[in-house]
Amino acid sequence: MSPARKRADVLLVERGLFESRARARAAIEAGLVTADDKQVSKPSETIAENAVIQAEPAHPYVSRGGVKLAGALERYRIEIEDHVCLDVGASTGGFTEVLLANGASLVFAIDVGTSQLHPSLRDHPKIVSMEETDIRSYDGKRLPARPDVVVIDVSFISLKTVLPVALSLAAAPMSLLALIKPQFEADRKHNKKGIVRDAAVHQEICDDIAAFAASLGCTDIEVFPSSIAGGDGNIEFFLGARRG
Repeated sequence: MSPARKRADVLLVERGLFESRARARAAIEAGLVTADDKQVSKPSETIAENAVIQAEPAHPYVSRGGVKLAGALERYRIEIEDHVCLDVGASTGGFTEVLLANGASLVFAIDVGTSQLHPSLRDHPKIVSMEETDIRSYDGKRLPARPDVVVIDVSFISLKTVLPVALSLAAAPMSLLALIKPQFEADRKHNKKGIVRDAAVHQEICDDIAAFAASLGCTDIEVFPSSIAGGDGNIEFFLGARRG
């Protein structure tokens, strides 16, 4: 009788090799998982429950966001060591983790969600976790310390809705890296099932965001592709800028 089979990503989590299916999928897609000495080609592939599995993590961060910000920092250099930082849309903490790895003295990690920050980061002495917080509610307010590095990764709303408030909370001078997600910027007619594929639409969105940042006093503006796509397959971009 043949052994029972399960989806590869599910079995990897059940075996304790990865803490989430998302991380298991990332490793599979990076070609880092084998079952009985054969490479697992896709997360939905079924493998025997008693298979000998070897797996390596696809990246060292708590989320794919860490890969994105680390890549962006190689393209758009920002001095982070000993600086106070603001992470808008912190979620699991991928951006925050990269900021700490680069020597941030303090990170304000803001997110509208609850209990999303990775356990390894929740009690970190250099992180001020501000969950259930909409950055837009800070319009006209101040944080306990003014950050001079701001990173942003928000979903389901336009970057333009949070950028003015985030900049108002920052010191001068300051540096910015913000993720541009076309699926949350494009008109509905360009957004097919949550995916924006038209390169011309990408360019229009990036130009619009860059012009908006310039209108807020930003300089040294650069827009460039993220080193990896979004989890849903959307091509994403970074806005790098300075102000003050």
